[in-house]
Amino acid sequence: MKKILMIATGGTIASAEGGDGLTPAMTGEELAASVPGIKDKCDLTVLQLMNIDSTNMRPYLWGLMRDAITEHYNDYDGFVILHGTDTMAYTAAALSYLIQNSAKPIVLTGSQKPMGNPYTDAKINIYQSILYALDDNSCDVSIVFNGKVVAGTRARKQRTRSFDAFESMNFPLLAVIHDDRIVRHYIAPTTAQANMVSYQRLNDRVFVLKLTPEVKADIFELLRGHYDAIILETFGIGGIPEYDDSFEKAIFGWVDSGKTLAVTTQVPEEGCDLEVYQVGKKYSEHPGILQAADMTTEALVAKLMWILGQTNNPKEIHRLFYQTINHDRQEEL
Repeated sequence: MKKILMIATGGTIASAEGGDGLTPAMTGEELAASVPGIKDKCDLTVLQLMNIDSTNMRPYLWGLMRDAITEHYNDYDGFVILHGTDTMAYTAAALSYLIQNSAKPIVLTGSQKPMGNPYTDAKINIYQSILYALDDNSCDVSIVFNGKVVAGTRARKQRTRSFDAFESMNFPLLAVIHDDRIVRHYIAPTTAQANMVSYQRLNDRVFVLKLTPEVKADIFELLRGHYDAIILETFGIGGIPEYDDSFEKAIFGWVDSGKTLAVTTQVPEEGCDLEVYQVGKKYSEHPGILQAADMTTEALVAKLMWILGQTNNPKEIHRLFYQTINHDRQEEL
């Protein structure tokens, strides 16, 4: 019988009503005991790593999850992390960079309604996550939720209430799960699985700047002392205002001073291409400006934190950024 380590971190799945609203209360052991049949499927061990609302998730806590997995990596066949939905996509992306080439599945799941709610989706999500973690073809980091399996770098929470909370952005689902049956859309080639590598350092000085009409370019100067990288969410496929030259000066000044800048789009699907319109093309020609293509903002945040935790050399930043990790980017849509 395969061995699974379930890591409990809190979230809605563990929450109960309190005087000030839902708050994590149930333990991982209590959650596991609430799902009929899972201990017949595997030898299950539960680790209570934390019990927080995922709104309070931080890079330091991602490190604790990485450590829990890597310290027990040789003892288990797969890992299931119970996590709040609000920052689950960020955590899945972060773990995709902190633990690379994992031949063993690292599966995140949670629920939109607490385990104690009579209409909860918690039981089926936990059950199907364990099924997926037990499957011989599963590997790397993914999210299993509402019968969907999403690559860890491609997830986004699209709905705040309904059970179908997550979508896979600009990349097919890895699989769907019907009751006990896994239907795969993608199987990782066995030759692609090198030895697992884990990384210790993240640089959390990464800021997401969303353009809005008439936003002032001097925000770059305000951010300079606090952040090493900006992810610029542009209009459309890659539009940056040029009603004057202030953005051009601010952006080129930021990059030329040794700071990192990645350009993406505010639009959820189909990615960014700075070369399409005049209002973006000049930035595509600057070698220091990183183009996100079809990456999610969640993956961009985690990837830049990981890259800048390893190096501040511009050439190495460029190399690592354009390296595809756990399906995080494809150049042509």
